[in-house]
Amino acid sequence: MLKHLINLFFPRICAGCTTILLTNESVICTSCRHNLPLTNHHLATENEAYKKFYGRVLVEHASALLYFHKKGIVQELIHNLKYKGHEEIGTLLGHWYGQDLKEVLLSQKPDVIIPVPLHSRKYKERGYNQVTSFGLALSKELAISYNSKLLIRTVYSKTQSKKNLIGRAEGIENLFDVTFTESDHGKHFLLVDDVITTGSTLEACSRALLKIPNVKISIVCMAMAQS
Repeated sequence: MLKHLINLFFPRICAGCTTILLTNESVICTSCRHNLPLTNHHLATENEAYKKFYGRVLVEHASALLYFHKKGIVQELIHNLKYKGHEEIGTLLGHWYGQDLKEVLLSQKPDVIIPVPLHSRKYKERGYNQVTSFGLALSKELAISYNSKLLIRTVYSKTQSKKNLIGRAEGIENLFDVTFTESDHGKHFLLVDDVITTGSTLEACSRALLKIPNVKISIVCMAMAQS
């Protein structure tokens, strides 16, 4: 009864188009879900996300669930997740993609999921890391542990979304570091983020993780920018 009253006065709305959700809908409406631009990266080993890192850093696997277009549904979802506290979006996408990735990662299953970190100052400003809910949902679906302490961001920087592609790539190689022990040696890390754009942030994170002896890197993101 209380739940129905709350929904009456504060109806749940779709995170993609702001229409009122039906009783059987969650986070995004059926129409938005059907119109999400899926990459299907998980169906091809050498997909466009994987090729993004050719000649830059060796990865075992790279993929994204959705294509990111300016003024599209995915941009709205990521914006609501990143700036409006709708972490349930990351949870939904993580469970969804986790189901797709189960068989793909079976032969090269990672040991630990590592989120791209925020600087401590940015974390205090925002109150959460937008990648956390996505990473935790993947962790549950894939039965892989989650570690948000291993990789750290050492330099505070302005919001990446306000920079052009060249600006995003400049000076990023020294933004990250690792705090590890011998128990982390030889692990296969699954690095997770929200959107792949130039790939520079993920490359920098991977290079930091590669300071740990004999490790492997895989990359999974919610979306990938497509021109």
